[in-house]
Amino acid sequence: MSQTSKAPVPLAVSFVTVAEDSAGQRIDNFLLRELKGVPKSRIYKLIRGGEVRVNKGRIDATYRLQAGDVLRIPPVRVAEKPDAAPAAAASERIQVPVVFEDDALLVVDKPAGLAVHGGSGVSFGLIELLRAQRPQAKFLELVHRLDRETSGLLLVAKKRSALTALHELLRDAHNIDKRYLALVKGAWPDEKRNLRYKLFKYSTADGERRVRVAPDGQDAHTVIYRRKVWSDCALVECELKTGRTHQIRVHLATAGFPILGDEKYGDFPLNKSLVRQGLKRMFLHAWKLKFAHPLTGQPLTLEAPLPPELAAYVATLDAATKEH
Repeated sequence: MSQTSKAPVPLAVSFVTVAEDSAGQRIDNFLLRELKGVPKSRIYKLIRGGEVRVNKGRIDATYRLQAGDVLRIPPVRVAEKPDAAPAAAASERIQVPVVFEDDALLVVDKPAGLAVHGGSGVSFGLIELLRAQRPQAKFLELVHRLDRETSGLLLVAKKRSALTALHELLRDAHNIDKRYLALVKGAWPDEKRNLRYKLFKYSTADGERRVRVAPDGQDAHTVIYRRKVWSDCALVECELKTGRTHQIRVHLATAGFPILGDEKYGDFPLNKSLVRQGLKRMFLHAWKLKFAHPLTGQPLTLEAPLPPELAAYVATLDAATKEH
């Protein structure tokens, strides 16, 4: 029996003994990491069909691994490892600001335009960049995601135990307080408003990920707080109570207040005119995180101020208001 390893899965049945640092992880998440490049749907099919076994028995996707469990993994063709060269080349010129770091956790301020990971035509993302910059790090995994166009705070685990604990906190969104700043079209009227629209994920004909409001979608809840209002736009603070794909973007657009610069759900003619006025990206920034440290329990409050290009646009709005 072999210990958990990074080696590619051979085209034959393999047996893996679960190491201590993978204990507590769900079987589906473990396999997604082990079988990199295998579609999620295929992995769930393997589990449902009983082709993946734990200690010779069938399990479901929610089974949590225990140290010493023996996994039977059927032969699966795994996609080739992505080329590490682009990330290595970029690692010298792209420096991502670190907001907090200890031996378990890394919190960075992701710039807009940088994907969180490579794939789908993206040669590398933030996680590949961090791994290239920290070759000595034994473990670096994303805790959650931000859209490529969104800037701000992103959690990266440096230990399996920290990743597992943070995923537990994220399952109950109230245990990680995530706040975003967004500039929306229109004068937001309410001091505080709860947006609850069910969201359904789908792919367009060309494979692009999209989300729409649908009765059979997943529950999603965003709390919007008014921060500042100008004549035709408003700065709002968005508190995530759930963490669905494109949640804030679709919720605000559905409420009639699309985010300025949003190329998927925004006001497209308006976005074109905004570029000429100096806003060349989507105005959505993950600015604040509050949570208990996953290993020590110490309360953490982390903030990333608006990046210069967004702060400058707010300043132009203020200046225009004074002129009138």
